[in-house]
Amino acid sequence: MNLLKNGGLCQMELAQAITKLDALQRKMFAYNHAMGVLYYDGATAAPAGSAANRGETMAVLSEAEYLMATGPEMIDLLDFLYAHNDELTQKQRRIVEMLRKDLAELRCIPQEEYAAASKLMAESTAAWHEAKPRSDFSIFAPYLEKVIETKKRFAHYVKPDIDPYEYYLDTYEPGLTRRKCDEFFAALRARVVPLLKRVQAARQVDASFLTGDFPLEAQRKLSDELMEIMRIDRSFCSIGETEHPFTTNFTKRDVRITTHYYPDNAVSSMYSVIHEGGHALYELHTADEDMYNGLGSGVSMGLHESQSRFYENLVGRSRGFVTFLAPRLRALFLQQLGGVSDDALYRAVNRCEASLVRTEADELTYSLHIMVRYEIEKKLFADEISVAEIPQEWNRLYQEYLGVTPSCDRDGCLQDSHWSDGSFGYFPSYALGSAYGAQMLARMRETVDVDACEKNGDLAPINAWLCEHIWQYGCLYKPAELLERVFETPFDPKYYLDYLETKFTEIYGL
Repeated sequence: MNLLKNGGLCQMELAQAITKLDALQRKMFAYNHAMGVLYYDGATAAPAGSAANRGETMAVLSEAEYLMATGPEMIDLLDFLYAHNDELTQKQRRIVEMLRKDLAELRCIPQEEYAAASKLMAESTAAWHEAKPRSDFSIFAPYLEKVIETKKRFAHYVKPDIDPYEYYLDTYEPGLTRRKCDEFFAALRARVVPLLKRVQAARQVDASFLTGDFPLEAQRKLSDELMEIMRIDRSFCSIGETEHPFTTNFTKRDVRITTHYYPDNAVSSMYSVIHEGGHALYELHTADEDMYNGLGSGVSMGLHESQSRFYENLVGRSRGFVTFLAPRLRALFLQQLGGVSDDALYRAVNRCEASLVRTEADELTYSLHIMVRYEIEKKLFADEISVAEIPQEWNRLYQEYLGVTPSCDRDGCLQDSHWSDGSFGYFPSYALGSAYGAQMLARMRETVDVDACEKNGDLAPINAWLCEHIWQYGCLYKPAELLERVFETPFDPKYYLDYLETKFTEIYGL
């Protein structure tokens, strides 16, 4: 494209500018795609000793992507399009808005530091993968110190006048602040803790049959069946195995979910697949025309977790869906579950018990696990504790909130992978997502017979409602705008708390 300079201004035809911006976004997508594949490979199939080489490659790719995202061509295009904002479509305006925000933040970070950070995250993730099986936090701690230092420095570069942790909360859930987080968790604590005490005082649910010998091949077959039931198109979504399950999306035509199989616990992987499958469905159903621009993905981590937690719990642990799955589970694991009734299975997968591992937590105690991480992250970024003190603080908070204390780092502060790649501020989105999902369910029930869908294993109407109201829009609307469109009332955690109270009161006969 010819750029005609006149008094420092860039004159070009609007259509040409839009076409040029689209081409640049596709190039940036290609670099991000390559880095995403490297990350996925490192977390699933790559040899343990390959981390250093992979880090070097990530640094080169991230530097090239940085130069493209902050180069003069991108700056000229965005300045011109912003000056003609009134002539753009809604989607074009949103793309320009998002790119200008990203550009403004990226330009605050020195190029060499941006590349070095990508290398560091690859090395840190590899160190975590080594440390967790060995239950040795000291292996991971030096990398984590560097990651936190880098994240603090970057936050100061971008937003020097605000709390670095608040910056990252807003990054994952635009508009989220520490004050809002504190109020949200206070509301949960006020009702969850008393309810938990009532449940713990009641007659406990038998879940002993969920522990035993569950052949891995049968578990893998169950994963395939679950993806089919959820109507996940396997032409565009694969499933891999890793230490800590996650979902990554390159485009709506290439989404990868992962799980971890335990030979003595089939339920863990079952709900991992349903959870990650919820993430996948969101990504697989964004608009086709947004595949290579910034709109073609979930709009925030809170919204994303609302989908994964919706399928994992509101659908996957519902009485109707467990009843639907029960015959399949008995057929796959005849020796372990052959004599277990539908009702016993439903109660077992919903058993409430204070536990150590977040990903294995029941719905009622789950938010307490999130609060542990939230409190530690706040203290780390406020320099109130050091990295070396994390295991001690972790164990103290688990004892305070859940009444249990980890016996090793593997089941304690090393259990999650998020900090290894710098995902600070992410954890609150799990609890927010759970609460979003409960309010979505209330709205969905106005037009969809959710109970019948779950009982029949026909999730098509549920998928269709979520696609109509959420998935298709990708990042077109800001999170608060999208939630307002969906709920037609302000977000209120009361829906989530009422749901928990109703469900666990019935299960435990309170």
